[in-house]
Amino acid sequence: MNPPPRAILADDERLMREQLRARLAETWPELQVVAEVRNGQEAIDAVREHRPDLAFLDIRMPGMSGIDAARAIGSACHVVFITAHSEFAVEAFEQGAVDYVLKPADRERLALTVQRLKARIGSTPADIGQLLERLSQGLGAAPAAKRRYLQWIQASVGSQIRMIAVADVLFFISDEKYTRLQTEAFEALIRKPIKELVDELDPEGFWQIHRSTIVNVNAIAGVVRDFRGRQLVQLRDHPQKLEVSRNFSHLFKQM
Repeated sequence: MNPPPRAILADDERLMREQLRARLAETWPELQVVAEVRNGQEAIDAVREHRPDLAFLDIRMPGMSGIDAARAIGSACHVVFITAHSEFAVEAFEQGAVDYVLKPADRERLALTVQRLKARIGSTPADIGQLLERLSQGLGAAPAAKRRYLQWIQASVGSQIRMIAVADVLFFISDEKYTRLQTEAFEALIRKPIKELVDELDPEGFWQIHRSTIVNVNAIAGVVRDFRGRQLVQLRDHPQKLEVSRNFSHLFKQM
């Protein structure tokens, strides 16, 4: 009887690692995830230590990228890249030598990936040098030193846990022990406090306007004053008005 296949997951976003691990458990319960790491160097070290059959590598990671890690890993195991829809042309992966997982991991697409990977387990990993060069050219177009901000957030929507794109959030507001986030379609709860979100969100896209409130700049329709003279942010796609405290009123001086 063959031993169960083994894999490592490399992504600097913890929530994305958790979501992918959960999806893999659904679509490939026999697969053992033997290590989770945050960057390319840690991925290389994990492959050397655990000798897995597969390495799931996020293409963009701080420090050493997934592409550089794949070069160093070589033929030690099969590589699966984790990427976003717009990050690279998906056609680059359709050669079949390397498969990919799109963020967030979709069950149907991941099932296809798993089907392909099962067929490769036990075979010698293909030479992917040319593909890595093509991907490197695309990666090189982005500033290497640019900070990565929070892109996805795990939240409770009713009895469900969902992965929500941060760009879809209109605002975050403290709600007792939780933080409530609002999209055009629904509201959800997270445990991350406002003070942590401020450090993790892109300051060009999200402004803190109150000690308890962060708003998506793209969702702002305008600013009005109520009968008490308080500034209130009006949103494009939601009726709620958000109070601006005096400490943050300078953000709207030109409005």
